[in-house]
Amino acid sequence: MNPGTELVAASFRDPHGFVFRRGSVLYRQVNEVHRPHLDRFIESGLYDRLVADELLVAHEDVDLSLAAAPDAYRIIRPEEIPFISYPYEWSFSMLRDTALATLRIQELALDHGMSLRDATAYNLTFHKGRPQFIDTTSFEILPEGRPWVAYRQFCQHFVAPLALMSLRDARLGQLSRLYIDGVPLDLASALLPARARAKPGIALHIRMHAKSQRRHEADDAAGSGKTRSFSANAFRGMIASLRKTIERLDQPAGASAWRKYYHECDHYSAEAAERKEALVRAWIDEVGPRTVWDLGANTGRFARLASRVGIDTLALDVDPFCVDEAYRTARAESDEHLLPLVQDLTNPSTGIGWEGRERTALEDRGPADMVLALALIHHLAIANNLPLTSVLDELARLGRWVIVEFVPKDDPKVQLLMQNRDDVFSEYTMERFETVAGARFRIQHRAPVTDSGRTLYLLGPR
Repeated sequence: MNPGTELVAASFRDPHGFVFRRGSVLYRQVNEVHRPHLDRFIESGLYDRLVADELLVAHEDVDLSLAAAPDAYRIIRPEEIPFISYPYEWSFSMLRDTALATLRIQELALDHGMSLRDATAYNLTFHKGRPQFIDTTSFEILPEGRPWVAYRQFCQHFVAPLALMSLRDARLGQLSRLYIDGVPLDLASALLPARARAKPGIALHIRMHAKSQRRHEADDAAGSGKTRSFSANAFRGMIASLRKTIERLDQPAGASAWRKYYHECDHYSAEAAERKEALVRAWIDEVGPRTVWDLGANTGRFARLASRVGIDTLALDVDPFCVDEAYRTARAESDEHLLPLVQDLTNPSTGIGWEGRERTALEDRGPADMVLALALIHHLAIANNLPLTSVLDELARLGRWVIVEFVPKDDPKVQLLMQNRDDVFSEYTMERFETVAGARFRIQHRAPVTDSGRTLYLLGPR
């Protein structure tokens, strides 16, 4: 590796190329072995079509002298994504849209005599409000008569988790965090309810596929593995079947404790809600952040105060139903700057994969210019027994500026949290909060939320 080059930790498995940085600039090296495939990808018009359809992140060619290692064929500079998110952080609708985008990409590849040689969900991320493909070296010249080499991977990364979320429990999307190479099909088959057997696509692509895997593994161990010819019509039929299977999956059922939080809140009058919104909007305007993370964003009401004025905004919440509603709202409004993600702040995304570095921790993808922590502190300090010092330390790591809502003990929501519990939270006071916050930030503004007993703070860098 040449001096001054930093290899991107997630890009090391593929002999066809890799991603690296020089300073703040991201590049992709395409190795000589991938030459015929990249040439076909460009010359066939597939690259132009995918970029035009906003299915692939665009790139530009740069000088070969920028190569990070020997054997380089071309060096490209892709459009950089402001925030890389991962499948275990997506809601059901986000994962489904990503799956359908992958199938559309495969259909277009077939039209141009090419195919995806892998179909991992990590080859896509959300950019400008939609899933986009980011791995240029995944495209290969279509091998005549060969089955889709990425079929198993697609089923493990998309069909299995989507079926489990739809038919069993929305929270099972978190299995993708444990199984970084995709949810094993035999496990998915065992976890699915009996009624899933009545769905032909699930039966074919999960249950029968899992049985076929076991059979072929036994054949391969005995040295009797054979590959049958696979026609172009069969290939397209498989893609159509996968698409139909995914499109027919219903939204996950289940109760959400938080989805109607704003509609049913008894702790805010209309005047208080308007005052809070006006303060948050004014302080966002005052600071002028380029990035905002809304922690405990619910369905994204306050996050949209930032995204609607062109600020790249994350709406993070532990409730997959809230995240899904926030995503569908953003999609319906063509909001390119809002990215809702499933995130448990008491157990956030950590670095996972090989050496713990293939997928980056949430904290290492920041800090944001501004963090919103609205109606959040009492949940962390009381419901989760976290000291105020620890909570404010984490906010300081995640954001340069922070808008915090302090909710006093006599608030109805805090009283509900303390129901049937001894009051061991003697340090949970406004005075103590201001002392702890003041040691880590400059208290720029302090403003009561009219008719609520709550107080908003704008905390800035010291």
